[in-house]
Amino acid sequence: MKKVKGDLVKLALDGKFDLIIHGCNCFCTMGAGIAKQIKTVFPEAYLADQKTEVGDQSKLGNYTWAKGPNSLIIVNAYTQYHYAFSQGGHPPVSYEAIAQVFGKIAKDFPKKKIGYPAIGAGLAGGDWGRISGIIDRELEGVDHTFVEFAPGGNK
Repeated sequence: MKKVKGDLVKLALDGKFDLIIHGCNCFCTMGAGIAKQIKTVFPEAYLADQKTEVGDQSKLGNYTWAKGPNSLIIVNAYTQYHYAFSQGGHPPVSYEAIAQVFGKIAKDFPKKKIGYPAIGAGLAGGDWGRISGIIDRELEGVDHTFVEFAPGGNK
């Protein structure tokens, strides 16, 4: 896995990636975190999410996508069912869904330059060490880059 610091959306708009991925829950809101930024900058991605059934648990491990400017592909990866921690304090991230969706992306877009944030490790509360290992395994042989958010700069 390659790593850079910066703003995934800005890097994508600057043509650094052919495809970007962000994690979504199954409730079609895109109201917080990078999903909110994606919704604002790439409304077509939000519209793709809106075409799915709100709260449909079968979306886990799957994705929707839309074309943005300059043929950029924006992937809404359904990596968590809900957006809130459980009453027992368990994070909403689904490691199984992450593995499934990244496996599908590798199969469907093997020649694309892919960028993504710390999917599942921010608001979803997952363990980035575990998640990054899953992503590396599923995207083996694919050109992919983790973009660690750094406000105001791309390095």
